[in-house]
Amino acid sequence: MYVCICARVRECEIRRVIRAGAHTEDAVGDECGAGTGCGTCLDRVADLIEAEVPQAVLPALA
Repeated sequence: MYVCICARVRECEIRRVIRAGAHTEDAVGDECGAGTGCGTCLDRVADLIEAEVPQAVLPALA
């Protein structure tokens, strides 16, 4: 399923870059382009980051 229509990025690609270390919306955008167009998908990108990154890691990134 496409998450970012502007950059034609699928959910599986976003999950892949998150697992590879892209733990912020900006980092995901840098790696695959998601969220760099209109921004409509940024909430979904944030949800995927929260689902994929262990909660112990997220506070350290803030």
